[in-house]
Amino acid sequence: MTAQDRLDGAALLIMRLGLAWFIFVWAANKIVVPTQYQNLARNFDGVEVSLFQVYAIAGVQILLCALAAVGLMRLFSYGGLLIMHFFTVTRRWEGFFDPFALNEAGTFPVNRNQVIDLAILAAMIALVLMIRRDHFSIGGWFHRHLREFKWWM
Repeated sequence: MTAQDRLDGAALLIMRLGLAWFIFVWAANKIVVPTQYQNLARNFDGVEVSLFQVYAIAGVQILLCALAAVGLMRLFSYGGLLIMHFFTVTRRWEGFFDPFALNEAGTFPVNRNQVIDLAILAAMIALVLMIRRDHFSIGGWFHRHLREFKWWM
């Protein structure tokens, strides 16, 4: 492994851990305050979800975060995080067109989370596109050492 490979791997390790943590916090919050997500589903999507459904969704999301954090089943886990976040971004388009809007008191930027969402989405796309350079992951190790296990990539 060259010095450039090690730098690329280190950069992607940092990106992967940060993105997995970002989604994990949101997923874990579904377990801590499930009624908040029931209200979001009702108000944003017009659907009723049970507590069991909220916990099940959180469990799947946490599993994907764990897989992504260690770099296992990379295309599935990184792609899963990307799709989950893309879904969130598509539901919040209005804030992208007015990133400097303030609250009614004129003291707080109400759309800044949407702007942050775009940066996270860009990083997730980059992680998926650079999957072959993600050397410091279990999937990367499998790819380098056990070529017959290509499905782990």
